[in-house]
Amino acid sequence: MEKKRIVVKIGSSSLTNNQGEIDQKKFSDHIQAVAALRSAGHEVVLVSSGAVATGFRKLGYPTRPVTLKGKQAAAAVGQSLLIQSYMEQLGQFGIIPAQILLTRNDFSNKDRYKNAYATLMELLDRGILPIINENDTVSIAELTFGDNDMLSALVSGLVHANQLIILTDINGLYDSNPQTNPLATRFSQLSEITEDLLQMAEGAGSSVGTGGMKSKLIAAQTALSLGVKVFIGSGEGKDKLLTILEGGGDGTYIGNEVLTTVTKNKQWISLHSKVSGNIYVDEGAERALVSNGSSLLPAGIYDIKGNFNKGDVVEVYGASGVLGRGEVLYSSSELKQAMGKRTTELVFSSIEVIHRDKWVKA
Repeated sequence: MEKKRIVVKIGSSSLTNNQGEIDQKKFSDHIQAVAALRSAGHEVVLVSSGAVATGFRKLGYPTRPVTLKGKQAAAAVGQSLLIQSYMEQLGQFGIIPAQILLTRNDFSNKDRYKNAYATLMELLDRGILPIINENDTVSIAELTFGDNDMLSALVSGLVHANQLIILTDINGLYDSNPQTNPLATRFSQLSEITEDLLQMAEGAGSSVGTGGMKSKLIAAQTALSLGVKVFIGSGEGKDKLLTILEGGGDGTYIGNEVLTTVTKNKQWISLHSKVSGNIYVDEGAERALVSNGSSLLPAGIYDIKGNFNKGDVVEVYGASGVLGRGEVLYSSSELKQAMGKRTTELVFSSIEVIHRDKWVKA
């Protein structure tokens, strides 16, 4: 099998028990499977939940805390316990882990986003196993990923993974709840995530986790949009991840062979950037952007709104509404002088307002 880059997401319920402790049997099973994947020559990035679930008992909570301060305190204790366990067990296989704690700000800030990418690439090049979790100790509700399912999808896109494997305690996606309907049928393969599937997958996560099946499908939808195939399911034994890669996993495979990889610049523009203004274009510019894959030139712009600087991201509007967003090469004041002018009339250093390599269609 050719060498692949795999992102593996392990949820809280797949690592811990309801008493707020690491389930050593489950934990050891995951470690052996990751070690087997690496021994087969594959690169692995691990997205691991479990910090809050591991820490709450140490603080005296009988169950997972519901207050923000309780969750953040539990995460502060639990993250240390979690990475210590990873270091001890991975060390038995000669694997060195690296802990990376991320927040939404690390993705929305372009420089920090690039730094995160560079760090991950350096770790992988050095044979280190990155173990990623959301920095729950400092995150606030408005700036979280929602759950580690989404974090794993964004990471899989960032590192241009070949496969995202989301391990859970349910062996894939069913047409109804298998816990209440014995006749529920599992989907073994899906080419895409539809709205009907999302509505069908409503439901909360486990008592120690945050992500239900709907969150996993939303994450899968995001990963697919970034060119990454997804597996959602379960498994046991040291060969479970290899079996999943070979197509025999106990779960649901999502995606097809014609997925298009998205550059990290376009990922940042599409999913993480803040919109600083609006640009309005005529029919010719709309056709050039949407149908012809061309850059946006000043001649096709008839109005702008907002104050923005060179390098900011703006949304572009045509007669049909939002066309997409891109990184501008003009400030708003410069663009006011240049818009509507043909190339031969321009006195600015850049001809393109938005280069096609920094443009993402809606």
